[in-house]
Amino acid sequence: MTEYYIGLMSGTSADGVDASLIAMHSSQLCSIDQVYLPFDVIFKQQIISLYQSQTDEIEHLSQVAYLLSGLYADAIIQLLKQNNLIASQIKAIGCHGQTIRHRPNSKTPFSLQIADYARLAELTEIDVIGDFRSADIAAGGQGAPLVPAFHHAIFPAQAGDQVILNIGGIANMTVLKNQVTHQRQTILGLDTGPGNGLLDEWCGLHTQQPYDHNGHWAATGEVIDELLQALLSCDYFKIKGPKSSGREVFNLTWLNEFLADFTERAAQDIQATLVAFTCETIKQSIIQYTQTAQVWVCGGGVHNEYLMQQLQTRLGAGFEVNSSAKINIDPDWIEADCFAWLAYCFTHRIPANMPAVTGAKKAKILGCLYPAS
Repeated sequence: MTEYYIGLMSGTSADGVDASLIAMHSSQLCSIDQVYLPFDVIFKQQIISLYQSQTDEIEHLSQVAYLLSGLYADAIIQLLKQNNLIASQIKAIGCHGQTIRHRPNSKTPFSLQIADYARLAELTEIDVIGDFRSADIAAGGQGAPLVPAFHHAIFPAQAGDQVILNIGGIANMTVLKNQVTHQRQTILGLDTGPGNGLLDEWCGLHTQQPYDHNGHWAATGEVIDELLQALLSCDYFKIKGPKSSGREVFNLTWLNEFLADFTERAAQDIQATLVAFTCETIKQSIIQYTQTAQVWVCGGGVHNEYLMQQLQTRLGAGFEVNSSAKINIDPDWIEADCFAWLAYCFTHRIPANMPAVTGAKKAKILGCLYPAS
């Protein structure tokens, strides 16, 4: 029997909503169709402002969650129309929500993704599964990254090591170890550090553009080695996995603490250094686990040609860097597909965290149900 699920993702870049329709048949996934609804500039800034504490933030947060759920519903309605489906044909919606804070290492660990899940269920007349991180954190885990189990499910097995690298606002990776030399495939993963988040914020501040198209602006700058080494000294990069992070750590306020000695340098030099920073932290994370691998890149960073080139240069000849599109896996929709798949796992009571990745004490069923009726 075929079941349809919809996944919703709005990542730490706060660009917009990804909605993905999948079909599950005998545990096999087929990605059917997608919709993307961009956030307008004002709403994007409302979200980004919540990454750090502010006055009256509870009211602000609640307002953003309410509006966000309306946009989620719009994306779902459009997706249903495109595929001549009605709400009753969809088993469930998997909604990640918008990550506002991620502090799994605090004395009181938590990770907050906002959305009005009950309103979303009411607007769409479809059951919603949300809050995918809390169960893993309750079991002692980081609550992230969540996608390694999904990567394992959809990426074809290969003889050599594979790295699936998602470059969103924060970059995360999954390492699938050589299936020939491992009877059971070893799966590892962690957040490597900043992805596009700092690049987009710095670019927006100095060019009034939401992102650096193909990395052209960064390519005109020169890497500032002293600044790069200072950024790399951040405590996060001294920690081995499991680990995860968020935009509440890596943001312009954090960056500005390092820039006092570089006020005379051109803005594009800072941008070039931030590209090097993203690539170097990815490289250092990867080489902890493998010295040679096929690196499949997904997420928004795959479209930044300069970043992709710099990543290949830093990784060197032992690694081959390509978009996941090369093996017919759309790099822009993996995470939205993942949350549709996580809704399937919840519905069928399948544990979907990976303790080796998150650090949880045990496997857990992820998510909470918000019924439509």
